[in-house]
Amino acid sequence: MTIEERFSERYKSGDTPWDIGQPDFNLIEVVTKHPVHSCKALEIGCGTGDNSIWLAQNNFQVTGTDTSDIAIRKAKEKSADANIKCDFILADFLRSKVEGTPFGFVFDRGCFHVFSSEDDRKKFAGNVAAHLEEDGLWLTIAGNADDHREGPGPPQRTAADIVLAVEPYFMILSLTSGHFGSNHPNPPRAWRCLMQKRRGRTDAAGSIANRPIHQT
Repeated sequence: MTIEERFSERYKSGDTPWDIGQPDFNLIEVVTKHPVHSCKALEIGCGTGDNSIWLAQNNFQVTGTDTSDIAIRKAKEKSADANIKCDFILADFLRSKVEGTPFGFVFDRGCFHVFSSEDDRKKFAGNVAAHLEEDGLWLTIAGNADDHREGPGPPQRTAADIVLAVEPYFMILSLTSGHFGSNHPNPPRAWRCLMQKRRGRTDAAGSIANRPIHQT
């Protein structure tokens, strides 16, 4: 079963512990304290839309993508109920280019970390870079391998897993250990990684083609 099929089945069964009914506090803290200025934003794996809607409420022009038609339908319903404009698109991020590029900010909560191979994580990072404008920002929230838990939970990655995948395309501005926004008293640990796209041109295949860099 593919990753997309697994998520589809989880939404069909209602087994979606990541869907907490509110924006993740990690996103709020980074956007408001870094700060990340309002711009065109892309959320990869938007789920039922809470993070995208929060961004739109804070003057971002938001596109949210997900591979689950159930999640996209619910996201559209939530944004309509809130009278907030967001573009929610059913799409596989790694197999199709999202309309509206380039974006100034990309957010994913639990998408980057689902890929178990280093090559797939690098491909994901390269595709994020391909969707970003020069110096654009990417915030990922990923499962933390330092969480020694028993039972199910999000995929777990080491700090090295993140660094090896993203550094060809991004400068890491901050990488901190914390936890996911959650409705549970003991939320799973998470990495919060904010990155800036490296100067250069990134194609859809994820390779950087060097070009002259103009100093500012």
